[in-house]
Amino acid sequence: MKAYTSVTAIAHPNIALVKYWGKRDEHLILPMADSLSMTLNIFPTTTTVHLTPGRTTDRVLIDGTPADDEAHRRITEFLDLIRSRTGRRDRAQVETSNTVPVGAGLASSAAGFAALALAAATAYEADLDATALSRLARRGSGSACRSIFGGFVQWHAGQPDHPDPDRGSYAEQLNDIHLDLALIAVLLATGRKPVSSREAMNRTVTTSPLFTDWLATTRDDVPAMHAALKDADLARVGFIAERNAMGMHATMESATPPVIYRTPASHQLLEHVRAMRRRGEQTWATMDAGPNVKVLCPPAAAPRIAAELAAVSGRPTAIARPGPAAALTSESC
Repeated sequence: MKAYTSVTAIAHPNIALVKYWGKRDEHLILPMADSLSMTLNIFPTTTTVHLTPGRTTDRVLIDGTPADDEAHRRITEFLDLIRSRTGRRDRAQVETSNTVPVGAGLASSAAGFAALALAAATAYEADLDATALSRLARRGSGSACRSIFGGFVQWHAGQPDHPDPDRGSYAEQLNDIHLDLALIAVLLATGRKPVSSREAMNRTVTTSPLFTDWLATTRDDVPAMHAALKDADLARVGFIAERNAMGMHATMESATPPVIYRTPASHQLLEHVRAMRRRGEQTWATMDAGPNVKVLCPPAAAPRIAAELAAVSGRPTAIARPGPAAALTSESC
């Protein structure tokens, strides 16, 4: 592999149609169940890793501003992981540019760590294939392993008794999907959420009386969703996605203390999506760990549905389709 001192990569967020919520290993970021997502073709993150021999610390800029302590710590620890595997000591300057609000439940960390994994692995000459790269990205942010791939992606949780648990958990692209799907993101709120996903996940797993049942349902939902996508059955895809997401939020809201991401605006929009469906529209909602609502629908109807959702909510919308895998955009010596 040719040595580079500066590498830039781009990656896109993904939205889980069957959610990841709950870790069985906090250090390795191993999930309790498989999940299945769609990588989007909007809201990319671009990250440059520039090796800086002679420096004693890493420097991290996010959208042109020095990262806060927590973001700096997570990125430095991620770089340390790569350095430990490659035997390299060089510190780096990391510059990340987002086109989606950070910390608002719009999968910015998935795109961010996928782009960082690809750029840093290349800069440090880690020589990883896509599967190994997904394992690496997972160590930064669990859902980032899915953003390494384009289109529809399944994250394999791995077996608890696997001799190498880290190796057993990775993402892969599903190449047998025939459904033409659009996703409309309604940006109800773009500020940082009050409780981080990590804290919310831990609280839900340890205190929610509903979590065990939701997890069991999720394990059934992944193969059911895969089958519905293969059959190009939008109604089944939408039903499973909406039930899984609303169940996840119910588990969070039953935690102690409750984790409440759904706002009055979220509930109003969710009810409107259901009302649209009752009048014959093909619309189903999903939500991640935040107040923003995403709506699944046929691509041909997406502009009209997005316009109605924008009018009802008074908030901007963005239409997404299945997007590309993470990719390098430049390398320089």
